[in-house]
Amino acid sequence: MAKKKKFYVVWTGHKPGVYSSWDEAKAQIDGFSAAKYKSFASLILAKAAFDDPADLHYGNGPKKSKTPNIQRKALAEMGVDMTAIAVDAACKGNPGPLEYQGVDLESNIDLFHVGPLAEGTVNIGEFLAIVHALALLQNGVGAQRAIYSDSRIGISWVKQKKCKTKLAKTVNNKNLFQLVRRAEKWLTENEYKNPILKWETKQWGEIPADFGRK
Repeated sequence: MAKKKKFYVVWTGHKPGVYSSWDEAKAQIDGFSAAKYKSFASLILAKAAFDDPADLHYGNGPKKSKTPNIQRKALAEMGVDMTAIAVDAACKGNPGPLEYQGVDLESNIDLFHVGPLAEGTVNIGEFLAIVHALALLQNGVGAQRAIYSDSRIGISWVKQKKCKTKLAKTVNNKNLFQLVRRAEKWLTENEYKNPILKWETKQWGEIPADFGRK
């Protein structure tokens, strides 16, 4: 049986980055004191991990989603594309502290989590989550994988390449609007083939990326 390919993240080394072979990664850590590195099963997971602080992954296994296997089997039987990424956002208040995240349905592993971000809204978070997933998949092994969102507004804004929020800009949400501008810029400068699909909550239950705060 052929050995499964791995990808390597070097957070602390001669040249931090994501590498597709152990020899490349090893060259970055040899002779480097307190190097931090780890292998991942896919390029998508490696890229996501490299964007995180090393301590979230270094010395720890990947964080599993809370979706039980029996539920995953039922979703597959109902026609859900289990090779897709599911995204969701949550906000305490409107506006309020905002978070968003993405889950790899195939591996049942959390790919990314951003926030809390001050003075945000759920719609902004849904928009940012979809773009984050698109950028993560760009030029990777999942360049045509689907993305599920339960937000019609978030999907619409992404397709229009514009976050059409009416939220006022303040000193407190400056960082949030920087992310919005970066997401809009990415959409105008990049093409993608990933289908963006509506998660049918009434049929399938809460999206696997849900924060579970309802």
